[in-house]
Amino acid sequence: MMREPRGPGAAYTLLFDDDDASGPGLPEVFRIIYGGDWRLLDPSDERPYIYTNFVVSHDGRISFDEPGQSSGAPVSLNAPHDTWLMALLRSRADAILTGAATLRAARRHRWTHWATFPADRPAFDALRAAEGRAPLPIFVVISGSGDLPADAAALRVPGQQTLIATTMAGAERARAALDGLSHIAYHVTPGDRVDLAELVRHLRQQWGARTLLSEGGARVYGALLAAGLLDEVFTTSSPVIIGNRTAPAPARPSLVEGVAFAPGAAPRLRLVSLRRYGDYLFQRARLHVVPFAQPK
Repeated sequence: MMREPRGPGAAYTLLFDDDDASGPGLPEVFRIIYGGDWRLLDPSDERPYIYTNFVVSHDGRISFDEPGQSSGAPVSLNAPHDTWLMALLRSRADAILTGAATLRAARRHRWTHWATFPADRPAFDALRAAEGRAPLPIFVVISGSGDLPADAAALRVPGQQTLIATTMAGAERARAALDGLSHIAYHVTPGDRVDLAELVRHLRQQWGARTLLSEGGARVYGALLAAGLLDEVFTTSSPVIIGNRTAPAPARPSLVEGVAFAPGAAPRLRLVSLRRYGDYLFQRARLHVVPFAQPK
């Protein structure tokens, strides 16, 4: 019997659902809280089903970008419905992908499936087991330079496999910095930039990953869009208004950075479902055909 989750305190209100996916759905105890189902897309032989998750302010920013306040938590105000959904999305991921900048900004965080909502760890553990997933998702970090914080808690989670995706020069630097962490594996791309298509192919074919959740920042999101590698996007719309700095101060990051799409050739989303709790909206959307754009 599936362990019953406590949930974030009240069920999500389903406003719209047009999901036509045919993959595995959620157990009933999760559907009651989530206000309906979330059926997975089937992975291909070439790569996993890839989805991403962001919390975005009313004005389209994903971070205050201030010391100690650069994560998504100040944007979401740690809303329980956002943190519970994060945990649910992680619970169905065979691998979780992030970037070196996110790792540096969140040195105390652990990319486990229950870290954002530990009260429901037993239920999330049971969900992973029921879907045939490993007890912990593979933790994947992209860093072309190999400049990684050796003190990051996420690199020292007992029993969690870690894969560093980097370049030849980056691998040498990372191995020197992470000397002694024998559980870390490396995927090395020739040249000076990580090949995302080859990375996700490697995760599917060599690591058996069927589902991959990207929790990288705006540049990782932009790179995945440009490479045509995203299937779905989960976005929490927060009522917070962040605003932006004036030059010469650096701009606070928006949802997509590092890539620009031309008019008429920009990726488009199809809304799959929309949920609400209080002043928050929870959107799931699916990518249409994604064109290639050269990162800046």
